[in-house]
Amino acid sequence: MPGILSLLFGGDKSQKDVKKLMPLVTKTNTFFEEYKNLSNDDLRGKTIDFRNRIKQHTATIDKQIEEKQSQVDLMDSADISGRDALYQEIDSMKKDRDKEIEKALMEILPEAFAVVKETARRFTENTEMTSGATELDRTLSVTKPYITIDGDKSIYQNHWLAGGNRITWNMVHYDVQLIGGIVLHQGKIAEMATGEGKTLVSTLPAYLNALAGLG
Repeated sequence: MPGILSLLFGGDKSQKDVKKLMPLVTKTNTFFEEYKNLSNDDLRGKTIDFRNRIKQHTATIDKQIEEKQSQVDLMDSADISGRDALYQEIDSMKKDRDKEIEKALMEILPEAFAVVKETARRFTENTEMTSGATELDRTLSVTKPYITIDGDKSIYQNHWLAGGNRITWNMVHYDVQLIGGIVLHQGKIAEMATGEGKTLVSTLPAYLNALAGLG
């Protein structure tokens, strides 16, 4: 573990950096234990809750940006300088919005990481997971053979084919991977070698950042 953390943080100060992140890891594991009691549908519902919380966090600045954009739309197209000034204001406000999103993501991070970890645990311990079918489930089931629809239920298998080989999910995040996920989200990660859990680590910030719906 020390060697991995040294690579994560890019230096010998890794232990000091780890201490700063441990409160987030502890919170994540607390939520993880709590989420074990949730149904599959309730666990999936956390994603909707997270997205709504981010929207609430940015509601004020989103409204301000919308109002500025409306001013641009109503402005005479010949007023180039006036439109340019408003566009500069909008660009500045969008940067502020990005900062607000980051604040919201950091607040949600322990809960979001716990959702990913609990999902990983369920797929490790079960060959399939059943929940209420969403429109996305129905769309994905057309091209993803490991997803089937049975009436109003969607069934996700914990195995799939990749390159002709059967792959079975059998990984649950340890603390070192949670730390790696935090560092990766913060954009500070230096390097991780093969076998040190890069794929598992990447699931954490990938899910967290997708909550913002920005791509």
